Amino acid sequence: MNKFIILSIFSVTFSYSQEYYFYAAAESDDTVSLINFDGETAVELERIPVGSMKTEIEGPHGLTVDPSGDYWYLSLAHGNPYGSLVKFSTETNRPIDKTTLGLFPASMQISSLTGLLYCVNFNLHGAMKPSSVSVVDPETMTEIKQIQTGVMPHGSRISPNGRYQYSVAMMSGELFEVDALTLEVNRTLSLDENHSMSHGGMHHSPVKPTWVMPHPTEPKVYIAGNGSDEIIEVNTALWEITNRINTGKGPYNIDISADGKFLVATLKSDAKTLVWELDKKNPSIISNNSTVPHGVVISPDSKYAFVTVEGVGGDPGLVDVIDLEKAKVVSSVNIGKQAGGIAFWKIEE
Repeated sequence: MNKFIILSIFSVTFSYSQEYYFYAAAESDDTVSLINFDGETAVELERIPVGSMKTEIEGPHGLTVDPSGDYWYLSLAHGNPYGSLVKFSTETNRPIDKTTLGLFPASMQISSLTGLLYCVNFNLHGAMKPSSVSVVDPETMTEIKQIQTGVMPHGSRISPNGRYQYSVAMMSGELFEVDALTLEVNRTLSLDENHSMSHGGMHHSPVKPTWVMPHPTEPKVYIAGNGSDEIIEVNTALWEITNRINTGKGPYNIDISADGKFLVATLKSDAKTLVWELDKKNPSIISNNSTVPHGVVISPDSKYAFVTVEGVGGDPGLVDVIDLEKAKVVSSVNIGKQAGGIAFWKIEE
C-alpha cells in the first residue's frame, strides 16, 4: 500500500507539464495558426483565414497579443494603397474590429503604461523617404497619430516599463526612441560606422537594421544588423553603441528571455538560429528544419524559443521549437506558406 502511494506520487510529479499557446502568421497564405506546445510536441490547433479580399494576398505580417490575453492584433501589409490593423478575440479567433494604417504596416507592440499600440509602417513598396510609427487606441481601434521616423522602419518594441517605443530604420540605419506618453521622437542614433550616400543624397545604410529588442532588466537594446551580419548592443543610458557581435549571415529578428539570460536571433540568410547566453562569449548556432528563418518569440518562463521559418517556393512554412538550455530543436510543426510574424499568448499549467 505504501509502495503504491509512493509510486503514484512519483508518476504524477514527473508527468506534470505546461501548455504553451502562441500565434504565427503565414504571409503568402493569408492565414494565422494557433499552435500548442505541450513540452514535447507542437500542434497546430486552428488555421485562421485573415484576409478579406478574395482575389489578392493581403500579407499578414506582424502579430501581438494584448497584455490581458483577451485580444490579438494583426497587421495586413498590403492594401489599396494602405495596409490595416485587425483586432481578433482570443476566445473565438474571429475579427471584431479593423482600422487603416500606413504603407505596409509591419511589427507592433502595446505599451503596458499607456495601453496604446505602436505599429511601424515599413513602406516596402513606396518611395525611399522617411516613414512612420502609427499609434492606435486598441479599445476604439482609432489611429491617434503617425510619428515620422526613418526610411523603412521595422521591429517596433516597447521598453519593459512601457515608457519608450523603439524601432530601427532599415535603409537609413537609425535607432529611434519614441516617448510613449508625448508621442514624439525622443532620441535618434546612427548605427553605421561609416556613412555612405546614394543617389540624391539619400543615406543607404550598410547595416540595414531590421529589429530592436530591449533588455528586460538592464538599460540596453540589441539590434539585428541584417546587412552587416552582427548584433549591435546600445546602452540606452549613455545612448551609444557599446558592442558589435559578429553573427552568421542576415540576422533578422531578436528576442531576449524574461530572465535576461538568453538572446535568440534568426539568421535569415543562413537557415539557422543563434542562441546566445549573454554572460558567455560564444553563442550556439542551430540549424532550422527549413530555409529562411524569420520571427522568434521566447516563452515567458525562458525555457523555449519558437521560431517561424518561411520556406521557399511551394514549401509550407513551419515553426521550430528550440529548447534553450539544450540549444536544440525539439519539435516542429507545419503552417501556411511564408511563416513570419509570431506572438506568444499564454501558458497553462
